[in-house]
Amino acid sequence: MSDQLGPALAVTLQALRRDRGLSGTALAELSGVSRAMISRIENGDAQPTASLLGRLSGALGITLSELIAQAEQGDRRLARLDQQPVWTDPETGYRRRAVSPTSGGALELVEVELPAGARVAYPREVYTFTRHQIWVLQGTLAFREGAVEHVLERGDCLQLGAPAPCEYRNPTEESCRYLVAITRRG
Repeated sequence: MSDQLGPALAVTLQALRRDRGLSGTALAELSGVSRAMISRIENGDAQPTASLLGRLSGALGITLSELIAQAEQGDRRLARLDQQPVWTDPETGYRRRAVSPTSGGALELVEVELPAGARVAYPREVYTFTRHQIWVLQGTLAFREGAVEHVLERGDCLQLGAPAPCEYRNPTEESCRYLVAITRRG
């Protein structure tokens, strides 16, 4: 499965917002995403970026993996490679594969490919109810966590600290691949 999630993401975001009793204005205030952009995404008129989806999912109290899984409507124990949902950020080319069979469980695994020179930032709210570890599989990742920047090379693994605004950046001219392991905070 590839980037056919656009229409399903639009419907899923609208359903989640309504299920939580939120107006578009309330979600805009919680996420920092404009009401107009939320409307465009929900109507399928705009392809959301990774950063926007991260802000919206955080405001809705779910992980980006859970959002994608709900759009995929997947709930299984075995996720074969060709069944793992893949989403590509239209702005940066950031490519995200939900590796775990079921998102929202005790542990989620997400494989990311970050193109040369690309950067993706997420606000603190994305990390408030989850813990993350990042394991670099290929290339170099410059990861900014609050005011601290970590430069990770192949094989390096970083456990994130307290929730902070974060940025993933590929400072090289080659693609970077990394795995993110996500658990819920207790």
